Amino acid sequence: MKKILVTGSDGFIGSHLVEKLVLKGFSVKAFVYYNSFGSWGWLDKINKKILKEVEIIPGDIRDSKIVDNAISGCDLVYNLAALIGIPYSYLAPSSYLDTNIRGTLNILESAKKKNTKVIQTSTSEVYGNPVELPIKETHQLNAQSPYAATKIAADQLAISFYNSFNLPVSIIRPFNTYGPRQSLRAVIPTIISQILNNKVEKIKLGNIYTTRDFNYIDDTVNGFVAAAKNNKIIGQTINLGNSFEISVKEVVNKVSKITKIKKKIDSEKKRIRPKKSEVDRLCASNMKAKKILNWKPKYEGIKGFEKGLKLTIEWFKNEKINEKSKNYNL
Repeated sequence: MKKILVTGSDGFIGSHLVEKLVLKGFSVKAFVYYNSFGSWGWLDKINKKILKEVEIIPGDIRDSKIVDNAISGCDLVYNLAALIGIPYSYLAPSSYLDTNIRGTLNILESAKKKNTKVIQTSTSEVYGNPVELPIKETHQLNAQSPYAATKIAADQLAISFYNSFNLPVSIIRPFNTYGPRQSLRAVIPTIISQILNNKVEKIKLGNIYTTRDFNYIDDTVNGFVAAAKNNKIIGQTINLGNSFEISVKEVVNKVSKITKIKKKIDSEKKRIRPKKSEVDRLCASNMKAKKILNWKPKYEGIKGFEKGLKLTIEWFKNEKINEKSKNYNL
């Protein structure tokens, strides 16, 4: 494999994926969202020796010409570029359509010209409230937010290019990933940062009774890397999940126990999703990933989750970014 392009490489999962691919000996192009500050997002924080091995391409996946140039010479594209915050998708659905659907179309059109393999990144949110648990890849898709709707559309667009043009496309569908470098927008960083912030008296959260299937970042990235040279996954959709669910309230208890800091929870109305938009439970079936990718989470079950939480909490302590926890980040 000559070269791999990673879009969304400046983000949480993308930056970790770039690191792992370089360490595995792959040649990597990192597509980062252009900005006038010269920032490469979380790539600015990775090991400088690793970063020297990466070709950085600033741009925007909504621009087809830039996408064309970025894909040139690549054998594989990991498409992780997306708008992902669910609350913000209520306010700016058009932005989600442009980035998540139009951006994905640009990736697919460029890849079709060169027959480049595409691994499209999905989300467990596409399933909505599950009819059965654990959730298999054959489960019905149900958009309960504008974000989920655009991700379903992007997934279906990707599969349509496989069916229509025989483009080597695969969909990797990670369930809720957590770990170092994750935005305060996500629930685990929200909990950790507020608990560690001495100026915060109560932890402000939304619905604390929903359950999620959490993957530590290393497990999610290992699943993506396992897909790189695996041709059995072409035309397939594969869940990456722990097959273990835990409520938000219990996550608070776990973080409190690890940090030895106990705070009360304050449920804020503005943090609660509209009733019909909330996904109450998510728990993945990971049998397909185990069979086809030979992938298994190392941070498995409650013990693995606690281990991942400790590593994440330590990172937050070292980064000292907890002051930002006072603001609600969409």
